[in-house]
Amino acid sequence: MTAHIDYFFSLNSPWTYLGAARFTEMVKGHRATVMVMPVDFGQIFAQSGGLPLAKRAPQRQAYRLVELKRWRDHLSLPLNLRPKFFPANENLAARLVIAAREARYDAMSLAHAILRAVWAEERDIADPDTLRDILRVRGLDPAPLFVAAETDAIKTAYQAGTDKAITAQVFGAPSYVFDGEIFWGQDRLEFLDRALNKRD
Repeated sequence: MTAHIDYFFSLNSPWTYLGAARFTEMVKGHRATVMVMPVDFGQIFAQSGGLPLAKRAPQRQAYRLVELKRWRDHLSLPLNLRPKFFPANENLAARLVIAAREARYDAMSLAHAILRAVWAEERDIADPDTLRDILRVRGLDPAPLFVAAETDAIKTAYQAGTDKAITAQVFGAPSYVFDGEIFWGQDRLEFLDRALNKRD
């Protein structure tokens, strides 16, 4: 039976960005299917007791930067610790990823390109022109995807993904849900790999 993973994330999440390449390779290696779901963590935090970054205690904010630097250096990935356009309003970007998913394009690759724009390229993912450029580079026609992103169907799908995350007891990004088990954070990818190996 093909393994399936529900992939919940925020397009503002540096941890999702840090895990993106390894998760992509893991999925390919296990020939797993993935449901790509950018979700609204504002709603999820309200349900789970989480706080947006600006409201966290100073020591938590400081340690976050330490960990980001450690992981950036460990993975040898480009990452700006304090990106110019963070946090960005990710609603339109999220709906474009969902529109791409529903059109059966490579939504995961698109999501990871958007994350890279924030964390490695100093680009504003709230800017429609930036998003159009990202889509074009991925070989996608922006016009129909922008139209789709404004439809009730895609807005409903965005909310449905968020509701699904809440029901699954997701509380942080990225979260990979496999066989009903949550693997929270890019630093849990090894454990997800072990679970997939048992299935293989």
